[in-house]
This record gives sequence, C-alpha cells and structure tokens, in this order.
Amino acid sequence: MSSTTTTRTVRPATALGVEESGETLREIPLPPYVTVEDAQFAVRAVVVHAPRRWSGGTVCRNDASPHPCRLHRWGRRVLALRGLRAAEIDALIEQGDPAAPARPVA
Repeated sequence: MSSTTTTRTVRPATALGVEESGETLREIPLPPYVTVEDAQFAVRAVVVHAPRRWSGGTVCRNDASPHPCRLHRWGRRVLALRGLRAAEIDALIEQGDPAAPARPVA
C-alpha cells in the first residue's frame, strides 16, 4: 500500500472590499437620472465623507479609509451631473451639511 501526500496552498484572506489584484471595489453606480433627493444624498455624502488630515495622510473623516472614499466620489459625480463645478462642491464641503443637527458649543 502506498501513501500519497496532498499539498494545498492557502492564500491569506484579503481585506474586505479589496480584490486579489489590489484593486478596490468598483464605483457606486449612478442613478439613471439625478433627482433632487439624489442631490441631497450626494451633498450629505461629500460633507460626511470629507477629507481629514492625519499623520498617515489624508483620510475620510467618517471612517478613516483613504480619501476620497467611494461615497465621497459618488457624491461628487452625482453633484457634477446636477451641474455643479468642482469649486462649488468644495464650497458645500466647507460650509458643512445644512441638514445636520446643530452641535452645542462648549
């Protein structure tokens, strides 16, 4: 009776959202046509997922992923489809989210 040995190669698990080739997940699809509600969501996305300077570079203010994150990119693309220029989108980010509740001043 002969004994055979099977060798298996185990690959390390990849990070969530990163394919084996190192590419990130695809972009979030754009709506077929941009409604007012889509534009409101887009404003919120670019404001909430705004850039933040950190010791390791620029990260998403919301989840610390590399900036620009998928939601920030989606928001910019939606707002661009609504006719906003990059400078106008940057101004929205600078102003903050008008729908956000007021923060108490300490």
